[in-house]
Amino acid sequence: MAASSPSPIAVNLASPAPSIFSKRNSHAPPPSAASYLSALSQADARARSSRIPSATPPLSTSSSITSSSEDTVLHEYQLDDNADGLALPPRPPTSEQFFSTVHTEFGHCANQEYRLESKHTPGEPLLAPDDQDPPYYILLSTYISYLILIVIGHIRDFVGKRVNPKYYTHLVPRNGYAPLNSDFDSFYTRRLKKRMDECFSQPVTGVAGRTILLLDRISPDYNHTHILTGTRTRALNISSYNYLGFAQARGGCADAVEESIRRYGVSACGTRLQGGSLDLHTVAENLVAQFVGMEDALISSMGFATNSAIIPALVSKGCLVISDELNHASIRFGARLSGAHVRIFKHNDMDSLEALLREVISQGQPKTHRPWKKILLIVEGLFSMEGTLCNLPELLRLKERYKFYLYVDEAHSIGALGPHGRGVADYFGVDPRRIDVLMGTFTKSFGAAGGYISGTKTLIDHLRVHGHLGTYAEAMTPPVLTQIIASMASIMGIAIPNTPVNNSPAAIMQYQLELRGVKPVHPGPAPPSALPPWLTLPTPLASGAEGRERLRRLAFNSRYLHRGLKKLGFITYGHHSSPIVPLLLFNPGKMCMFHRMIKDRQTPIIVVVVAYPATPLVTSRVRFCVSAAHTKEDIDTVLEACDEIGDVLDLKHGLPKRERWSIEKVIENAVELASL
Repeated sequence: MAASSPSPIAVNLASPAPSIFSKRNSHAPPPSAASYLSALSQADARARSSRIPSATPPLSTSSSITSSSEDTVLHEYQLDDNADGLALPPRPPTSEQFFSTVHTEFGHCANQEYRLESKHTPGEPLLAPDDQDPPYYILLSTYISYLILIVIGHIRDFVGKRVNPKYYTHLVPRNGYAPLNSDFDSFYTRRLKKRMDECFSQPVTGVAGRTILLLDRISPDYNHTHILTGTRTRALNISSYNYLGFAQARGGCADAVEESIRRYGVSACGTRLQGGSLDLHTVAENLVAQFVGMEDALISSMGFATNSAIIPALVSKGCLVISDELNHASIRFGARLSGAHVRIFKHNDMDSLEALLREVISQGQPKTHRPWKKILLIVEGLFSMEGTLCNLPELLRLKERYKFYLYVDEAHSIGALGPHGRGVADYFGVDPRRIDVLMGTFTKSFGAAGGYISGTKTLIDHLRVHGHLGTYAEAMTPPVLTQIIASMASIMGIAIPNTPVNNSPAAIMQYQLELRGVKPVHPGPAPPSALPPWLTLPTPLASGAEGRERLRRLAFNSRYLHRGLKKLGFITYGHHSSPIVPLLLFNPGKMCMFHRMIKDRQTPIIVVVVAYPATPLVTSRVRFCVSAAHTKEDIDTVLEACDEIGDVLDLKHGLPKRERWSIEKVIENAVELASL
């Protein structure tokens, strides 16, 4: 299908210029991958040697052409070997297109039909998740599988402790010392998880982008140890948190990070309250506050610690925390540390929540029945294992009625949802300041690390002093801060005031006043004064065009994969706009088989399989993490693999056979499916 308009990630060259992919006077495409790459490297060298600086002083935008050297393109990635179909795009670029990204890191896709907007239709209720149950024989076989594993495991422990006691010395008291791990606590790990350890902790190397390099390994002793073979396998990466594809080793963000290392080094060497607070921290916190639409923000060097260290500073004994039953472990841990009373409500069930609110408000504290000091409701914007969205409009309605504080964890939704990438509030078109506390992380959508808390300035000032992060946690490092600033500015775009008409002192002074006076509008572009003066971004990033393109690509890929799996007959969880797509496997034995079969295909695919205790016992699943870096052809590849493996492992229990679509029909109607 022809593209209706070019992608911002694809730079259109002027028509009189010769094609960068043409060999001298020939207009035929390169006959081989090697000649394609040779032409690519030569064109890149010409582009870098003829850069024209921008006339916009505050941006000093560099060329959007990739700065990959010939050695990087031809040797590091070994793109001349395209047997797996991952190194080169299936459709070579046209003579007028040049992509500014490396295909293995961020896939080339210029077709504007494969774009959608992530937005909730106003007035429509949020549909409840359709948690389908499999046939009874699937549930029965799953329980029997666990029963067999448990029985055999206990028999082996009983016999082993008597026949080979040296292998169990760490599980029994010896020399007066109690065992650090009891045999019951470690039973699941030793007898169940170890059997499928090949699915977990897969060593990788390189950039965790569209593709990733796996370090091949074998186990001679049934997963007790693993030995690296020395070989590497490139696989399609649908397992990493890289929703907007900013995990790149090349491009404007990577160049900015490199510059920050030259200026700041690699560490702040201290805590925020003890000499480790840089100007970059202040810049990043101000930009985060503008991005999410709150007054102020506080950043942390670790996402898990953001919840576990901040919640105890918000509530204490005499307070009540109401938590969704599927909230993340960091939320549960922080609530326990706080000393507050904790009550749980059924996942995303507003009737259950309202009944609980009526009960706790009318009854007050246990025993004394005194009123609660405060009530804090904590939910996730996008639940990481289920792929479901919180019902934010209904939560805000209950908040107005029952007067509790609302804390929304946007670890997975910030950057990935909403037409502007501002999270679940942006997705529902809700004013973010109606929410009391917004938490998020930089790991998933920004290609960085750490987390943030945002709210009113009074609240954030309190958390800076009373939260454990400022005193005990090491400050976020300068390269990570720069990655956050650059990627976030790329999503927002940078507001460009009118340039001075002449070089007179009055005109320059007026320009500087305009530069400082650009006020942030939510959701809107970032004023240049909110960024480090030395930061330069290529024009597609600085204008926000590439950021919008990434958001629209992610929305299409998420919906297409979710709808495609449904039409093929699989049982999936979650909202169709979620970049997290869980596919239910149920039986623990199928986890190993699915992981192995999808990795051993001609086009290897690396996935994450999840089981108890991260999920309920009988709902083991594979969790796909979609990225804007994936192309439509990549999603086709995943669907084709799932279709074949699903038939072999008997996974298609979501639709009757007569209602399922063939894989050819799904691929042919991708645009229609994603738009449903």
